[in-house]
Amino acid sequence: LHFGVREHAMAAILNGIAYHDSGLIPYGGTFLVFADYMRGSMRLSALSELGVIYVLTHDSIGVGEDGPTHQPIEHVSSLRIMPNMNVWRPCDAVETITSWCDAIENQSGPTSLILTRQKLQHQMRTEEQVQSIKKGGYILKDSKDTPEIILIATGSEVSVAMESAKILEADGIDVRVVSMPCNNIFNKQSDSYRSAVLPESVKSRLAIEAGITNFWWQYVGSFGDVIGIDEFGLSAPANELFEYFGFTVKNITERARSLIEKNS
Repeated sequence: LHFGVREHAMAAILNGIAYHDSGLIPYGGTFLVFADYMRGSMRLSALSELGVIYVLTHDSIGVGEDGPTHQPIEHVSSLRIMPNMNVWRPCDAVETITSWCDAIENQSGPTSLILTRQKLQHQMRTEEQVQSIKKGGYILKDSKDTPEIILIATGSEVSVAMESAKILEADGIDVRVVSMPCNNIFNKQSDSYRSAVLPESVKSRLAIEAGITNFWWQYVGSFGDVIGIDEFGLSAPANELFEYFGFTVKNITERARSLIEKNS
């Protein structure tokens, strides 16, 4: 079927299976950018509390040469603000497994799994950190002392944030890295947990995600900063696009240092 017709039909079928209450857990997949064609059905899944799973891949400008028509910019944030829709953007296989388990167990609403095209680096974790993934946001890397800056990232940008943290620490800066694969679930955690992950005392917070920036100001506040994309993408190899839009260790460390200096 033609793009759009195919996605629209698939989403409607997934809802039909969920409505039938046959014991099956319906799931379907396509490129994230084509979620636009399914929005009506996805909204119906959320409104009707149907346990549908949407697997949405090719989640950023990492699509590369396919150009801006295939590069989602506003799509992740637009799904996040849909009531009763859990949106997971995992950074590696471990977070992906947790997100899939949560999607299977979530029978009171739909789940969107936002997955990347490019290979992602595995992140080392303690058992406690693995258990914390299900809370939607957690400390992936902490500083020995009170952090001077907190880097918040999702998906493929987490590995770049982790590399940036190493550079900053080598310069004597205390850095915390927070991975937030599912903000919908993180927002439902207790005040004490959210404050422990993002303490108000740390004003310098830098969010990093290859999408629109507006969504992240709720977490970084007026003293923070966001590295994102507030324009449509371009047609070029993925690594060139990430460099052009500033998703590099060099740009992140420079923006972090500038933010610390501004808030000091």
